[in-house]
Amino acid sequence: MVNICHKFGINVRKYRNEKGYSQEKLAEIASLHRTYISAVERGTRSISLDNIEKIATALEIAPYKLFVFESD
Repeated sequence: MVNICHKFGINVRKYRNEKGYSQEKLAEIASLHRTYISAVERGTRSISLDNIEKIATALEIAPYKLFVFESD
């Protein structure tokens, strides 16, 4: 079973790639550090609600979409 941080990170990467953003570009738009985005995408970082909102806003999506996971 994959944990929620890993699933969340997969979604961040999916939406980032759909926008054509690099991790650096997403970090810049979201006012976060590139290594933070990298850790979130790898599922090694637990993320705060404030930062979820920043990432979703930068990706121009509703925050809940980052929690809609593909079935295992």
